[in-house]
Amino acid sequence: MLWSKLRNFQIPGVKFRRQQPIGEYIVDFVCLDKKLIIEIDGGQHNETVFKENDDSRTLWLESVGYRVIRFWNNEVLLNTDGVLTRITEILK
Repeated sequence: MLWSKLRNFQIPGVKFRRQQPIGEYIVDFVCLDKKLIIEIDGGQHNETVFKENDDSRTLWLESVGYRVIRFWNNEVLLNTDGVLTRITEILK
């Protein structure tokens, strides 16, 4: 759902890619020009092992210059406009 709103420069002047490899990771969405990564997490990411992996992944991505923001699946599904507003605010 989010990809349909991010693709094809729907946020003016911003190109996103999805399922993009960065280092040893594959990120959900990335704007390479703005160094912004968007990750969409399901409920399993509340579990300790997933949370620890997410934290390590985020630390590495930030260490190479990216900003990582995360949204829950249900947030994207139930409040897509709010998620897009937040992304747009961060890009400014």
